[in-house]
Amino acid sequence: MRINSTAVSLNVDDVPAASAFLVEHFGFAQDMAADGFVALSRPDTGMSVIFLRRGIPVLPADQRDIHAAGLILAFAVDDLDAELARLQDEGVTITMPLVEDEWGERSFQVRDPNGVIVQLLDWNAAA
Repeated sequence: MRINSTAVSLNVDDVPAASAFLVEHFGFAQDMAADGFVALSRPDTGMSVIFLRRGIPVLPADQRDIHAAGLILAFAVDDLDAELARLQDEGVTITMPLVEDEWGERSFQVRDPNGVIVQLLDWNAAA
């Protein structure tokens, strides 16, 4: 098997708000869009983020109304402290303050307008 690309697809209520949040605060670009659908990417992530409007009929009936709850979009970054300061300067609410785990990983979280958790972390901190 050869995997050509990777994407995470999330069901949300407000696709435009979710898209705008990742575009404005995390530098994603819109690749495709239609009513109830948007695909976003960044050339440096190696994956795409897709938002689908909850209830959209293209999904199987047992999936279409489920919200993206319980999922965390995690982005490892080079300068976690700078990203924290930048997001605070942009007025983004930090929903989990910067923490350091015993194994050295540091992270903080924000939420998009649909409640999707976005976590920024630094795996380089581990000694």
